[in-house]
Amino acid sequence: MDHVTRVMAEWAAHLRYEDLPAEVITIAKRFLMDAVGCALGGAQQHDVKLARAVYREIAGDGPATVLVSGEKVDPVSAALLNALMIRVMDYNDIYWKQDPSHPSDLIPAAMATAERAGGSGRDLIVGIALAYEFEQRLCEVSFPGVRELGWHHATLTAAASPIVAGRMLGLDGERIQHAIGISASRHCTTGSVTAGKLTMMKNTVDPMATQSGVLAALLAEQGYTGPEHVLDGKEGFGQVFDSEWKWEVLTDGLGGDWRILQCGMKFFPTEALTHAPISAVLDLVGEYDLRPDNVREVKVYSLARAADILADPSKYDPRSKETADHSLPYVIAAALVDRAVTPKQFKAERIMDPVIREQLPKVRVVADPEIEAAFPKLQRVRVVLTTGDGRELVKELDYPKGDPRNPLTDEEISAKFTALAEGIASTDDVRRMQGAIRRADEYESVGELMSTLVV
Repeated sequence: MDHVTRVMAEWAAHLRYEDLPAEVITIAKRFLMDAVGCALGGAQQHDVKLARAVYREIAGDGPATVLVSGEKVDPVSAALLNALMIRVMDYNDIYWKQDPSHPSDLIPAAMATAERAGGSGRDLIVGIALAYEFEQRLCEVSFPGVRELGWHHATLTAAASPIVAGRMLGLDGERIQHAIGISASRHCTTGSVTAGKLTMMKNTVDPMATQSGVLAALLAEQGYTGPEHVLDGKEGFGQVFDSEWKWEVLTDGLGGDWRILQCGMKFFPTEALTHAPISAVLDLVGEYDLRPDNVREVKVYSLARAADILADPSKYDPRSKETADHSLPYVIAAALVDRAVTPKQFKAERIMDPVIREQLPKVRVVADPEIEAAFPKLQRVRVVLTTGDGRELVKELDYPKGDPRNPLTDEEISAKFTALAEGIASTDDVRRMQGAIRRADEYESVGELMSTLVV
């Protein structure tokens, strides 16, 4: 009997651009637009500058383009650098079922290997569709999710990224299966990267898993082998993780129920479960024209995992961007003071602003069993804001802005892209990049497309 990785690999190996519905192609280009915009903002972050310094020393010359800078390096290095730029601000896409993920983290795997293989823009669109298909399905297969067991979802990315890279390299199903085994068998990531005081690794483990998939596919291309049973066989995921694995989720409906159509896009540069609370607080502040000194308490009713991950003691004293963008108390405090939560709220001077910090103790996060029962179908949140004169103002939301049921418009994605480009790209750069992305599938060469995505 074939293991599930073989079924996934064979389907991926045979997927063609002509198999993609028009809606999938359109949405793939929207996510590509958002990802490149995030890379423009990410290129300006300290984390990326540190990583680039290291890779200037260790990266080899090669055919793969580094976004923004235009450097040419080996595909493994390009995958890491580009994924880190997209991921580092925590501003890219979001999908959350049993597990969360950010499928656009895998777009650089498609970019680097398609360029190395001399692929076209159509090939890149296929790679993007595959990235979303299998990254999202892997978020649905474990009950409970691996995050609930103390593991990070980069564990799952390491199983999806080699599928993307393998298909871009033109590998057959057998070699893609080996690539999955090579990467997934050695890249399980602990949840410590998002627990307590957060570090730069919070936004780096997924890019490293993407990089792992590219390396695995290159090894498999040469004939390197990996365990075919890494997911559903002896001592594979199904045995070593203490959860129920429904393997049919990974293969049922392939080619019919496209997961990319179900993925959300971030409206705020913060952890996904903060989005609905931020939206609710901003609505209340705007509707009642509240100032911070008008607010006595903000009680956020949410999931148990939100209280655990986003409101532990370290989140009431954030000292870094990484901790602040995963702190419900901080983002709510920033919303109260600045009436906005944008990348500007995660600069050091705002994180340490005394007025914002005075608001943090006012925020309480309460795990609500009814909200838990509605998840993941609904990302419901209820905010009860108590004013200084004793009024209780209530706002309940079932999903945030950016959810597929309330998606960002093309104009909002373009505006986000333009805002992220500030400080690094000219108006002409932005116009050229956006135009190229809208026509991505018209390019006969991915390399030519990538050459337009630089400043």
